[in-house]
Amino acid sequence: MITKQNKIPSRSLLKQDEASFHYIDSFQSQAVVDGEQNDIQHIAKLLLSSGPAWIDTLMAIRDQLVKLVGLKTSDLHKAKQQELDELKFELGEQLGIFKLYARSENELILGKDDKHLDFRVSLLLDRPNAETTQKKIAITTAVQFNNLFGRIYFVPVKPFHQLIVRRMLKELVRKARG
Repeated sequence: MITKQNKIPSRSLLKQDEASFHYIDSFQSQAVVDGEQNDIQHIAKLLLSSGPAWIDTLMAIRDQLVKLVGLKTSDLHKAKQQELDELKFELGEQLGIFKLYARSENELILGKDDKHLDFRVSLLLDRPNAETTQKKIAITTAVQFNNLFGRIYFVPVKPFHQLIVRRMLKELVRKARG
């Protein structure tokens, strides 16, 4: 089961900047993943290598539309295994369509900045306590609108965004649980 909140999880690196964002959503798995092999890098690779084909189609349509108004396109492609194996998870590194802005042992902060809005995505493995290897996965999105166009742009994007994140988290948990 997936739950949704409109706040940043308390253990997230994004929490300190929560007041600066205009939009926040956080989708969290209630199912747990277990095992030390499910570290944040492994979970990120699962996320980057998966996703239904209809998401690629939506992103391709979006890219064609935003190109007309001079916004950045996603340069979308599913990460190949070789590319995933070469990831170092260093700050500033491109992870698929995202740039890595921050990291901790259990979290990656990815995102992109553009003239209309900046966004950050937190991929967080939330461990209830240090004595367990069980973790819940949370995907949190935080958006800062840079102008009126950013707010207008996000109106039709928001429902698709929520659908995509919910679907990807469900698939991510399934893959991580084996």
